Amino acid sequence: MHKPAHVIEIFLQPGDFYFGDRNTRIRTLLGSCVSIICWHPHKLIGGMCHYMLSSRGKPRGGELDGKYADEAMEMFLREIRAAQTQPSEYQVKLFGAGNMFPLEGNRDCRGCTPEKAYLKPKGACPKISCQNHMAAYYLVQLHGFTLQAEHLGGRGHRQLLFDIWSGNAWMKHVPASVPLSPSIDGVAGKEVAAE
Repeated sequence: MHKPAHVIEIFLQPGDFYFGDRNTRIRTLLGSCVSIICWHPHKLIGGMCHYMLSSRGKPRGGELDGKYADEAMEMFLREIRAAQTQPSEYQVKLFGAGNMFPLEGNRDCRGCTPEKAYLKPKGACPKISCQNHMAAYYLVQLHGFTLQAEHLGGRGHRQLLFDIWSGNAWMKHVPASVPLSPSIDGVAGKEVAAE
């Protein structure tokens, strides 16, 4: 798929969510946060979230907040219904959940399962990156999406770019010991394509 003549460039800050059409490119920068990318290969629509925590942990009052995985997923589901599509028609890619404090290693990690991390029962791993990682799996599975690609965990930051016209996601993983460069230039990094 060729790049459209006029592209809308969106940069997601932590807690942001965006869903758009084929003329859109979305970028973000991830540490322990996670981005879920949803893409419809026939309608060429899709979006990305940048959540910070797996759940608010208490009943919400008011509007959905993209800072939380479960509420970001509800935002996706709203857009999917509005487009008269179903979650099973979308290809999903997951990125992020980096350990930003690698000197701590896996101390205190209790081997979360996706459900434990999402529901945060007593005894779940206290590490935010682990909770975010597992919550992504849990929510994708719960809502019947097709998981196509992932790059989760490990150490350091990730720079991420998603082109809705093609479904391609470009990711650059920068280990914690290396200084982080401020932006993605074109096709730098590793491609995780939808084809």
